[in-house]
Parts: sequence; structure tokens; C-alpha cells
Amino acid sequence: MLRCLIAILLIFSASIAVSQERRPSHCFAIAEAAPGLEYLRLANYTDPVEPFSARITYIDHSMFLIQSEGGLSAVTDYNGYIGATDLVPDVVTMNNAHSSHWTALPNDNIDHVLDGWAKPEGPEEHYLDLGEMLVRNVHTDTRSFDGGARINGNSIFVFELAGLCIGHLGHLHHIPDDAQFAALGRLDVVMAAVDGGLTLDTASIVQVVKRLRSSIVLPMHWFGRGSLEAFLDGMEGEFDIIRTMPSSSLEVSLRTLPSRPTVMVLPPRFLQLNDDE
Repeated sequence: MLRCLIAILLIFSASIAVSQERRPSHCFAIAEAAPGLEYLRLANYTDPVEPFSARITYIDHSMFLIQSEGGLSAVTDYNGYIGATDLVPDVVTMNNAHSSHWTALPNDNIDHVLDGWAKPEGPEEHYLDLGEMLVRNVHTDTRSFDGGARINGNSIFVFELAGLCIGHLGHLHHIPDDAQFAALGRLDVVMAAVDGGLTLDTASIVQVVKRLRSSIVLPMHWFGRGSLEAFLDGMEGEFDIIRTMPSSSLEVSLRTLPSRPTVMVLPPRFLQLNDDE
């Protein structure tokens, strides 16, 4: 009888653990992508996220809002202003190569503020497991203002949720080495700065993105159509191109990833209360 009770308790405990676990991602395995463009579902950030999906909204510059089915939210390269909204993200990540990618005064109500640059005592290594969302980082170097190098001055942040791996390259100043690419794993979605020189030059960012070969590429950090179009031209042939998406938001899941790698240009838009986009 005692053995039966122990067995029942173990089964019950296992079922609870499974219900609370994050859907496993495949950052370190190659995923099969389903055909179609079903991910082009229009939605705004105030709607519930579809089951087994993640929503990504381009806010401005290098800021994206990433939302989970269960209501977790993260903002990348947070600079203190995301729009006229009462949304307080659960997580913000920051890089400080320029002041537009971080703030010294984040909202006090944000639970997790993750700095992407090394401190005097060493690199900032993040592995934040919130159950439904995991946030981790891979350091890269940046140029210093005196022309030298800031070792570990930037972080590529990776968000794992709904079985997806979503990567934000941050203020990337050099092509990652083999060890850094390996640490990133397979990214289903990648946000890449395409300004043409403040970060990487166009040829170099094209090389990085082609090596990553993510199913969805979201250009960011562009200040006009010139540098953006140069990047898009460099990606043509091996990637499908959608030069203007109808919304600043998209929902994506493992089963709706495009069968062919696709660059999608989301129009940036600050968050608004009662947004009916």
C-alpha cells in the first residue's frame, strides 16, 4: 500500500511539474519549418497571445516587445520610453553602446532589468528562467569611444518561449566568432541592426544573418530606407523579402514558421493605450 501511495504521489508531482514547465525550445537543434504564411496574423499588444505562440511588436529603434501566451512580456534595448501605455514589462534588456539603447532610470516596477555590458568585476552573465520564458545572453565586444575595444560591451539576448528561440543582436560591432555562434544556437527569429555602419557595415550584417539562417529576420536600427534597402538587396536570392508588413506586430509559432527564410520589415510604432491597430 505504501508503495502504491508513493507511486501515485510521484505521478501527481510529475504532472504538476510538466504543467508549469516552459515548452522546450530547440536553440541547439534544427527545427523543421511548416510551409505557408499563417504567421501574418494581425494583432495588437493588448490582445491575448494565441496558444503555443509568441507575439513580437516593433516599438522603435532597437526596442521590441516580446509577449508570451501566459502574459509575460519583455522589451529589448529598453531606453525608458515605450509609448503612451500603462504596460510595465516583466523583463527589460539593455545595451549601452549609445544612450538610445538603455536608461539609468528604468521603471521601478519592472521586476527584471538585465544590463548587457560587462562591469568592472566581469561579464554580466544572465540566465533568467521565468518558467514560461527563459532569457539568456551571449556577450560580444563593442568599439570604445577612443577607437579601441570594449570587451564584452554588448549582449545578444536570446528569449526562449513557446518552443521558439528569438534572438536580438543588440548593438553588434563585429561578426561573432564560432564559439559565439555556437552559444547562440539555432535562432528561429532574429532582430538585426541594419544601419550600415554605426553597428556593422551592410556586407558584414548580411554575412551574419545568412550564417544564422533564421526563419524570420526582423531589421531594426535603420534610420531611412537607404540602409534598409541596401540590406534587403543583400539578402535577396537566399531569403524571401517582405518589404513592408501591414502591422508592427506579428504572432509566430513553431508550426507557422515560413518554409523559406524570410526578411520581414515591421513598421516601428510606439505602444498606445486602447490601441486598435
